[in-house]
Amino acid sequence: MQRPQHEDFTLKETKPHLGGGKVSGDKLTSTYDLVEQMQYLYVRVVKAKDLPGKDVTGSLDPYVEIRLGNYKGTTRHFEKRSNPEWNQVFAFSKDRIQASVLEVSVKDKDFVKDDFVGRVLFDLNEVPKRVPPDSPLAPQWYRLEDRKGDKVRGGGELMLAVWMGTQADEAFPEAWHSDAAAVSGADGLANIRSKVYLSPKLWYLRVNVIEAQDLLPNDKSRFPEVFVKAILGNQALRSRVSMNKSINPMWNEDLMFVVAEPFEEPLILSVEDRVAPNKDEVLGRCAIPLQFVDRRLDHRPLNSRWYNLEKHIIVEGEKKEIKFSSRLHMRICLEGGYHVLDESTHHSSDLRPTAKQLWKPNIGVLEVGIISAGGLSPMKTKDGRATTDAYCVAKYGQKWVRTRTIIDSFGPKWNEQYTWEVFDPCTVITIGVFDNCHLQGGEKSGGSRDSRIGKVRIRLSTLETDRVYTHSYPLLVLHPTGVKKMGEIQLAVRFSCSSLLNMMHMYSQPLLPKMHYIHPLTVIQLDSLRHQATQIVWTRLSRAEPPLRKEVVEYMLDVGSHMWSMRRSKANFFRIMGVLSGLISVGRWFDQICNWKNPITTVLIHILFLILVLYPELILPTVFLYLFLIGVWNYRWRPRHPPHMDTRLSCADNAHPDELDEEFDTFPTSRPPDVVRMRYDRLRSIAGRVQTVVGDLATQGERLRSLLSWRDPRATALFVLFCLVAAIVLYVTPLQVVVLLIGFYTLRHPRFRYRLPSVPLNFFRRLPARTDCML
Repeated sequence: MQRPQHEDFTLKETKPHLGGGKVSGDKLTSTYDLVEQMQYLYVRVVKAKDLPGKDVTGSLDPYVEIRLGNYKGTTRHFEKRSNPEWNQVFAFSKDRIQASVLEVSVKDKDFVKDDFVGRVLFDLNEVPKRVPPDSPLAPQWYRLEDRKGDKVRGGGELMLAVWMGTQADEAFPEAWHSDAAAVSGADGLANIRSKVYLSPKLWYLRVNVIEAQDLLPNDKSRFPEVFVKAILGNQALRSRVSMNKSINPMWNEDLMFVVAEPFEEPLILSVEDRVAPNKDEVLGRCAIPLQFVDRRLDHRPLNSRWYNLEKHIIVEGEKKEIKFSSRLHMRICLEGGYHVLDESTHHSSDLRPTAKQLWKPNIGVLEVGIISAGGLSPMKTKDGRATTDAYCVAKYGQKWVRTRTIIDSFGPKWNEQYTWEVFDPCTVITIGVFDNCHLQGGEKSGGSRDSRIGKVRIRLSTLETDRVYTHSYPLLVLHPTGVKKMGEIQLAVRFSCSSLLNMMHMYSQPLLPKMHYIHPLTVIQLDSLRHQATQIVWTRLSRAEPPLRKEVVEYMLDVGSHMWSMRRSKANFFRIMGVLSGLISVGRWFDQICNWKNPITTVLIHILFLILVLYPELILPTVFLYLFLIGVWNYRWRPRHPPHMDTRLSCADNAHPDELDEEFDTFPTSRPPDVVRMRYDRLRSIAGRVQTVVGDLATQGERLRSLLSWRDPRATALFVLFCLVAAIVLYVTPLQVVVLLIGFYTLRHPRFRYRLPSVPLNFFRRLPARTDCML
């Protein structure tokens, strides 16, 4: 028996102070109404003028230092400039302010010691407050003073703007934050900022290879074994060897690729002859730029084209092109009617076709407030102590968002809010938490990877519209030692519907675009294309600034979920048993009725059965009325919380250590031979039981087919004679009488029953099957 799910792994409803507490009905009135309001002191350093010089040239290397208590931020410095422009913003969290005076100093960069030029002091009690959508606060010129409060000799002014605001301020994303004071370098600062990314626009490229003409094999004494090889970036596919072995081979075969805009690499096709088992000879090659390829939006075929093949030979050490040109007949198009799957269809966040002309209007808006996390596990050590630098990534549709990194905190507070357009309610948003291991910039971070802390999936169709869900989700990660809770993340989610009628209409539409059903791709093709799509996505996103790295994208897209796992196999088996449990319960209940365990219920079933047989027009209304009543009754106990990761459903809470070690093994395996042999034997044992069950199912089907096959002439003769008698009896007897007799016979009292199997079952079990012909 499985143990109950641990209490720490459950979902918890929270009541955060959203939007500063300004609530109006179900919705909140402020711009950031799904997060807690955070106060910041903003300092915008724009520029300086007439700065006094220190040498004969009258120039200096100025920079600005902002000091507030123990926090200090500095701008970049300029060389030999008396009128520098910085235009940088600094943000200090109000919760961490430990001073009443803000000091903004201009200093001169020096190798030995930086020289003080002048400063401006601000009393924090006099700083104005700004709340969007107010326009930005206009910066002003301030005269620089020396340490005594007097005007700086030689003049000098600094243009500043200082105000109190919230995270809704447009300066917030690009500002330097006081909690990032320990981060050094421009690369390190770029890696901690919040950003929004867009997935590249992906297309399926269909290459229909039809035929070739006038090929010139080097060896004319043999029939060529010709195939076509297509290369696009790191994707390489090849057709089958043509059946007609001649210089005019035919294939009529489709090769499918995934490509992304902008198209950077051409499609390279080569016709090759297999002259030996491991030796291929190129008969011609052509390169096709994808910018000029036709785009197809539906199933109507496009015109095919002939492409000239280039062939080069080596003559006296020089590469020369053969003038006589072979040709390749193809139909190439970019498929805009498909949706390029880069996620599993079970929890996909976008189901729209590639071509924007085929998109339908959105049906609503999804708003997510990423509030905070708590109880995060230490992910690394820094200066001899455990620490975590956490950030969140959320993915829905083509839009990825990344929150800022909170430095050295096991309970980070982000309070960032994001919005997505929703085109289909049967989609899933994924939110992951990671530890940032690139705070020191590119080279200093080396080959370190951002560690996963956990992720959450929320299916939009499980949410009520216009309701704010505030919950704390457990962050669960499966390790080789077992499932581990890495902390909790607090989210606020709201799904707003613009048209209830349009959303209800979506439930009658196909899940995927129509091209997936008119010209379906095979399972093998879909797996290969999804692998190529995920590679393209992480390659493009890793080139952004800051990059969204490979390990993050792969974890969010659930790459590797198709690999074999004993734990997942058990979980899926128990899921099937859970689905069938209703039928099993009905079967047990019917057996109790037949055995008269409760005579009153059995008598009532007899009466109901009699009524339905005499009035068959009541059968379907009764069934649907019964289902309606069950649905209305269950409404009282409907789920009030979004679904979340379930360790018991996943069989993660009691998985065997060796099964987990097998799940985390690489492909191909890297374990010792004796371990692999043990796992192989275990897999053979499981496969043997599956094989037995499949064989039993095949046996029953073959027995059913043998009823009329005369494989057993006596059994078939008996069955044919029975069919003749049954036809005569059913012709002269009303159907209602026959059904009543069969029903009452089935529901007869146990006193009139025998423990032996029935005659039809005995007859069926004696029928022949093809098991006798198996080796």
